Amino acid sequence: MSSEIVIAPSILAADFACLGEEIAAIDAAGADWIHCDVMDGHFVPNISFGADIIKAIRPLTKKVFDVHLMIAPTDPFLEAFAKAGADVITVHAEAGPHLDRSLQAIRALGKKAGVSLCPVTPESAIDYVLDRVDLVLVMTVNPGFGGQSFLESQLDKIARIRTMIGERPIRLEVDGGVTRDNAAAVAAAGADTLVAGSAVFRGKRSVDYAGNIAAIRIAAEAGRVPKLQNISAPSMRAGEAVRIR
Repeated sequence: MSSEIVIAPSILAADFACLGEEIAAIDAAGADWIHCDVMDGHFVPNISFGADIIKAIRPLTKKVFDVHLMIAPTDPFLEAFAKAGADVITVHAEAGPHLDRSLQAIRALGKKAGVSLCPVTPESAIDYVLDRVDLVLVMTVNPGFGGQSFLESQLDKIARIRTMIGERPIRLEVDGGVTRDNAAAVAAAGADTLVAGSAVFRGKRSVDYAGNIAAIRIAAEAGRVPKLQNISAPSMRAGEAVRIR
């Protein structure tokens, strides 16, 4: 496991009337990555934003843009999100018939490749693509809406995927209902990258956001499993942009 926790606030929970200010606020508040939840109203029952919004906010921060595509199909849109400024592009294992091809396409665009699993999808779905990915994202809510409650049933899945990853330089991310109250359990299960929306975007901009991020980070660090802490860190560290310009 990586020696450092990454906190990736999801801008799905931001105030879209002043999105630029919100990006600047979480950047100043200590966010490591910026998590962008893209929804199409087809793969999930909600619509959020697309590549044009990501392109518009890309100049506002140098932090890693962690783009989570909850869309189907994904392949026709990968290049657009890559050009918009995504650093990590994550696709769902359930979103198309050729996951291996999608992951190869992301890497061919010069981006880090991630794969996500919905709560009912077993970890066996990624058995044959682990050597294609830089990140595995475990959904701990049913995707489509922010503000949902964390599904504790996913903790065992997180732990099993951590075992599957072994010493590969792959980040294990968790998205859905993460708060300061469950961050320790999430990290203890093996996650090193925590997405948080409502738990971060609460209060009065940067000062409160900083406290929220710090509280989640402290809880997660406290929950780390000691025996895993000496495994070498993945090549992509917190805040390290990997954009190909």
